[in-house]
Amino acid sequence: MGMRVGVVGLGRIGAFHTATLAGLDEVDELVVTDAFGPAVEAVTAAHPTARPAADLDAVLASGVDALVVATATPTHAEFIERAVAARIPVFCEKPIAMSSVQSAEVARRVADAGIPVAIGYNRRFDPAVSAARAAVASGDLGFITTARSTTLDPAPPPMEYIATSGGIFRDCAVHDFDTLRWVVGDDVVQVYATGSNQGDPRFTEFGDVDSATVVLRFASGTMGVVSASRYNGRGYDCRLEVHGSADSVAAGWDAGTPIRNVDAAVDFPPGAPHGFFMERFAEAYRRELTAFCHLATDNSPGPVPLCTVDDALAVAVIADAATLSLTEGRPVATADVAPRPNPRITS
Repeated sequence: MGMRVGVVGLGRIGAFHTATLAGLDEVDELVVTDAFGPAVEAVTAAHPTARPAADLDAVLASGVDALVVATATPTHAEFIERAVAARIPVFCEKPIAMSSVQSAEVARRVADAGIPVAIGYNRRFDPAVSAARAAVASGDLGFITTARSTTLDPAPPPMEYIATSGGIFRDCAVHDFDTLRWVVGDDVVQVYATGSNQGDPRFTEFGDVDSATVVLRFASGTMGVVSASRYNGRGYDCRLEVHGSADSVAAGWDAGTPIRNVDAAVDFPPGAPHGFFMERFAEAYRRELTAFCHLATDNSPGPVPLCTVDDALAVAVIADAATLSLTEGRPVATADVAPRPNPRITS
């Protein structure tokens, strides 16, 4: 394919994306930039196919075939729009913006450009999660009663990050919201969220919680349950369960699931616990960026759909509803916070 791909933002996830892109057959060259010079130096030293650029303008002017945005959340909306204005397909890490209102404005401005835009919700590309979606779509599970998604981080990110993250629902649980919405194949109509702080007191200072549970009601009557925490000392725990009237399936229950089974007659899980999300989802990230490369070059959607701007907007609405629910201690209808009607589910 011989693509030249730009990457703006070389922090933890940006450097990881750069390493993934450097290993793809579809990519010949990378053009990278970051406001922090040593990050650029480290990435270009590690990857011979990567060359530095002064800033985003220099990346866009370098003849790249596509752009990956991995900068801080407040820059996402602007960088998406600048890439689209330059007629360059863009993959942007989640979320689109800090709120559903801002996300809707981006969606409106890029809707008619005809330029591919994908938002980074990688769990769709985990083989087991994709299989769960296929099982639901086939009808083999019957009607879906409950779908559960769990994200438990081994430790919080730096507090400087938490201060501008938008909160646990917009930063962490959005992955669960996208996963459940896509796997169930339905829209969320009501959200109830609760949470607490038992760890670093600065979570409270920033108006955030370190652990939360969210109950989602889908239009069909299916119930969704999301569990999220910044403190799971045994490791990175990310699991999905889908329970139907005829059958049930699970994804993420593997040898590295970070839970200690206290049943003396059972030796599962037998392996070392997963340490972090980049290790747990390395293959999913590779599949996601490969799919984006094909979307950028020939507009091929692939067997698993990338998260669209409209999909990400629907997720942002759920996150806003959860945030309001936590603050006010009541269920919140997504229609009451949505800046416009929910888009159709991407199949």
